[in-house]
Amino acid sequence: MDTDKKQVDEGTFEEIQRIRMTLKGRETKPLEFACTEIVRRSKQKGYEIKGPVRMPTKCLKLTVRKSPCGEGTNTWDRFEMRIHKRVIDIYCPSSVVKDITTFKIDPSVDVNLVVFKQ
Repeated sequence: MDTDKKQVDEGTFEEIQRIRMTLKGRETKPLEFACTEIVRRSKQKGYEIKGPVRMPTKCLKLTVRKSPCGEGTNTWDRFEMRIHKRVIDIYCPSSVVKDITTFKIDPSVDVNLVVFKQ
């Protein structure tokens, strides 16, 4: 059997592709839960996986005046939103991705899939 083909059913072979999943979120707990669940399901089905790779956190900062009218003392409010990002590479047929990702992912987690041809 070729190394870039995997048997899906009896007699049918499907090409193994690299699928990159990028997960983004403001909170780390739901993001880490989604990553561990994807890794667990992929390993359970016997596919090769790389990740989750933790990418640098983006810090979006906003500084605004407290006073609505512009008079008074110069006091400022500082707001910050952190965006966490994880990247997972799965080497599997593209038809299997739906089986791996069929669980409840928190709405605050954004999932992006990119399929690479090998």
